[in-house]
Parts: sequence; structure tokens; C-alpha cells
Amino acid sequence: MKLNTIILGSMCVLTTGCSGFLDLAPIDAANVKNFYRNASDMQAAVTAAYGMLANFGQYGYAYYNIAEARSDNTTNWEGGGNLPDAELDQFKMASTNEIIRVMWVDTYRGILAANTVLDHIGGAQMDDALRQRFIGEARFLRALQYFNLVRTFGDVPLVLSETKTVDEGYSHARVPKAEVYAQIVADLTDAEQKLPVSYTGSDIGRATRDAAKALLGKVYLTTGDFAKAKDKLKEVIDGGHYKLLDDYAALWPVANANNAESLFEVQFKKGGTGTGSSFYSNFAPRNSGSSVVKVGFAGGRNLPTTDLIAAYEPGDYRKGVSLALGYTDNVTGKFVADPYSLKFQDDAFTDGDADNNWPVLRYADVLLMYAEAVNEVSGPVTEAYDAINAVRKRAKLAALPAGLSKAAFKLAIEHERQVELAFEGHRWFDLVRTGREVAVMNAHFKAPVVQEFNAVYPIPQTQIDINPEGIRQNPGYNF
Repeated sequence: MKLNTIILGSMCVLTTGCSGFLDLAPIDAANVKNFYRNASDMQAAVTAAYGMLANFGQYGYAYYNIAEARSDNTTNWEGGGNLPDAELDQFKMASTNEIIRVMWVDTYRGILAANTVLDHIGGAQMDDALRQRFIGEARFLRALQYFNLVRTFGDVPLVLSETKTVDEGYSHARVPKAEVYAQIVADLTDAEQKLPVSYTGSDIGRATRDAAKALLGKVYLTTGDFAKAKDKLKEVIDGGHYKLLDDYAALWPVANANNAESLFEVQFKKGGTGTGSSFYSNFAPRNSGSSVVKVGFAGGRNLPTTDLIAAYEPGDYRKGVSLALGYTDNVTGKFVADPYSLKFQDDAFTDGDADNNWPVLRYADVLLMYAEAVNEVSGPVTEAYDAINAVRKRAKLAALPAGLSKAAFKLAIEHERQVELAFEGHRWFDLVRTGREVAVMNAHFKAPVVQEFNAVYPIPQTQIDINPEGIRQNPGYNF
């Protein structure tokens, strides 16, 4: 039994209360009095905090729209439509877009879950070593969610304790993103000291020490602190606890979840319990009926663009593993040229109820981030070449040619990340991190669609309406 099989029962801990600003509802007094007393209670609360990551507004749906469909890698079926995901995909978003509204609310719900653990764990009767581990897990989860928020919206409210009154919930204002990043760094620095190297049994899937280190390395890379990113990612590499799987195809079967390359996955579990994932059905071609997915509705989301398909070099083994160029219609028997992702395949229990986890951090990402950080610090030296070439070797590609300039090597890393991590929610934030989003996306659209203000999303209008003095709209979205 893994972590994803026990999340549902734990989530009841954190689902009481009213709906309001940030969804940071005050915890019911009776629940507080009778809960958070011992190790069992705290384990249920921590597990519930993990479960928040699987919500619709986080990795269950919103994240791949925010982080992948926004980019030149993938698109959504509703071309020219006005549905929320089509608006996001086409840079036609208003502040009333439902995806960003739910992302904001669900991510702050997840932060509330982590804050609740941190606020109550000191009073629980339990072994102190386990207490420290739970603190590390909660701080990792809080950091991950704030990282997603600050990359998406820029300045955001920084809430670090359980909200106990509705008025308090309404009072939180946006703070400069530098403060948010400082807290993320503090959380992850503490988490890496408290988290174990690995888990066994039902604890598999929880955050490890190297997951905290890798996420901290990504945070440093995002904020431009390349020397610290290089050092922190090197710690993961030198630790030897994770490695590239020999076969890229072995990453994706549901039976191989939480494998030796996976530093952290959001756990899903099918079976009619409300903890399954919808990726395979949602990523199938919209008009494919039952030709691709046997159970559920083909959603036509996160579909590969012609840009992504063309980005794979000749002979790149990852292309055939990552995407199909179409499907055979099971009624007509004819091939339909309608590309889709192959990374998330499973026979669903019911519609949108499959076993596919969402990969947040894996070792190939660590190697490519390390190559990027080394290049920024020292140029394309041997260490950087070794890291990126390890990823290319598994893809059955030749090593990069020697003698590349720093700028050319940086573009080579961008390209390698595009195809290695396709469909996994990295491309948009990679482009923003390197300041390339306007040039790349306007080339993709073949028109000046994207402007610099699009590097962040609009603040949900519901949050501005609740607290207009403390939460104001991002520049460029005043409509």
C-alpha cells in the first residue's frame, strides 16, 4: 500500500469550514479540540496536506494548463473557443477565468493544510523524530505550492499560519515576490534537514531529502542565484539516491510509479474513491471516441503542437514514447492524424479515474537544471556537457558537439528540456525563467500575441473584489 491509497480517508481532516478569501476557512473549534493530539492524528493531517496537491485547481487539472498548454509545446482542443482553457492557451485571459480562480483557491487550501500541521504539531504527544519529519513534509508542501503561486501570479499573499477568523482571511494582502521566494527558501532549507533519504511501505511517495534539495535548486535557478543552484543540484547528483532509468519508456507505466528516477510525484489512485487522475482521458484526441481511451470522455487537452513534434531530432527515441501522431479509428479502421500524448496511459476505473501520477521532479530534470546552472556560472565546461549528454544518451542521440558558446549551450539546454520533459508542466516556466517567452511564443503564433506582462497571469477577479486595497491587478490585465 502506497501513500496514494490512504489520502482519501485523511482529507476529511481539512474539509470543514466556510468558503471565503483564499478558502482559508477557520477550523471548527470542536475538531481542533479533539484532533491533533498524537502521532496518528498528525499523520492523517500531513497525508491530507499531500492530498490537496491532487485537487482540480492544482495538479489534477489547472497545473498542466498553466504550465504546459500555455507554452508552444501543447494546446487545447477548443481552437478559437471561449472556454477557460482555450482562453489560457491563446493568451485571451480575463481576470474572471475559472482556471486561475480555482488554482488560486485550491493552492491556498493546500497551504492552509500545511499551515495547520505546522501550527498544531508542537502540542501533539508523539516521538520527536517523527514530529521533525512531519514538519519537514509540511514545509516542503508549503514551499512547492508557494513556488507555483509566485511563478504564476508574481506578488501573492504570504500566509504562514492557520487562519482562524473570516475577517483575518479577508485581510491578507499581496507581498513582493522576493519575500515569497525568501520564505520558500527558508521552508526548503529546513525541510532538507528534517526529511529522510527514502521511505518504505505505505510511506512511499512522501517528500524526501533530495526532493527538497532538487526543488530548492529549481528555486535558486528561477531567482537567478546560479551558484547556489549549481551547488544544491550537485548535492542531489552526488548523493546517488536517484538515477536515470535505462529506458525512457519505463518511466510511464503506472506499475512503475515512484521509480528510481522519480524524486517527487503527486499520487493518484483509481477505484471509485475520488483519488484517481484524469490525464489519459483528458489528453486523448477530442473526437477519438473510444479509439484511444476505452473508459471516459476524450478531452482533447495538452495536445502536442506541430512545434513540439518538429522539435525532436531525427532518431530521438523519446518521440515515439512521448506522443502518437494519430490513432486508428475503431469504427472505420482508418488512421486519423490527430497527435496526442502517450505518457499517461491507464485503463480507467470510471471516467477520469485512473492510476497515473503526476511527475513533479525527476532526475533528468535535475541533470538538465545542473547543466544550466553550471553554464551560467562557468560556461559550457565538462560538467555541463556530461549532465546534458547523459540525458541525450538515453534518448539514443549523439553527444552535443564540443566548443559551443555559452549562449548556444543555453539554447541547447532549452531544447533538451522541451523534448525530455514534454507534457509534464515545465515548458512555460522554463521560457519565463530564461526571458524567452515573448520571442518563442510570438514565433509560435506567427504574430505579436504575447507581451512582457504575460509572464504572469491575471489575479482572479474574485480576490480583488474581496480585498481591493490589498490585492490589485497585475499590469496589463486591467479589463
